[in-house]
Amino acid sequence: MERDGRRDPEPAFPGAGLAYDLAACLRFYSRLPVPALPGEGDPHAVPDFRAVPRMLPLAGLILAVPGALVLLVAWGLGLGPFLAATLAIAIGVAITGALHEDGLADVADGFGGGTTPERRLEIMRDSRIGAYGGVALVLSLALRIGAFATLLDRTGADAALALILAAILSRTAALAPMVLLAPARPGGAGAAVGRPERPALLVATGLAVLLALVCVAAGLPFGGAALMLGMATAAALAMTALARASIGGQTGDVIGACQQVAEIAALLGLVAAIPA
Repeated sequence: MERDGRRDPEPAFPGAGLAYDLAACLRFYSRLPVPALPGEGDPHAVPDFRAVPRMLPLAGLILAVPGALVLLVAWGLGLGPFLAATLAIAIGVAITGALHEDGLADVADGFGGGTTPERRLEIMRDSRIGAYGGVALVLSLALRIGAFATLLDRTGADAALALILAAILSRTAALAPMVLLAPARPGGAGAAVGRPERPALLVATGLAVLLALVCVAAGLPFGGAALMLGMATAAALAMTALARASIGGQTGDVIGACQQVAEIAALLGLVAAIPA
């Protein structure tokens, strides 16, 4: 199939299209060394986000597994909830190259320090971190570490399921700005990857819900998982509305910030749903 002058790679094996999209997600969202698959086009090309996001929930699961395992091992070794949660977050940041954290810091600096859309975008492009960005990073890390430490105290090993589900739901919810807003910069990263199409969104949503049900079957409370889903969605929509009001669209930084606030909201929802 050819779209906008770009020809999709011919499938080399059954399910190749899904495998290509999963590989593209893993390369885009992490620093994992994902090799080129048989029959795949240029693995280093900018992914076409019109279809690729359908595998984003599964990519989120894969990216979360190392952190979940570290959380369980550290907890099992008796390091305590705070150290176990901190190590798990550190592994996740290393795997993604702080991709989402970087977006959060840039958005905090831009939205907090700029007075016009143009000035905010200019600040967001600056690689230096300011006071707003620094505070946002500290709060993000503290809230996530605190949430996982609390969940370890209250649920034990089920906290690893919470880590995995939060990663799945937050990345899926972070598609909201891409779907609802036009790119704020015509030549920026948000414009380069394209807009998710309806079939891809339906698959991604269905897959995220299915994986949430798997986590429930594995031990997470249904009410807590449902609250995680609702809180992640609400946080993503709130960030989308803030981006529309602040810069009139979305950027790659906005999407990264959206993932962070959605993950934090999901974890706080689960903590609130589980009695102390």
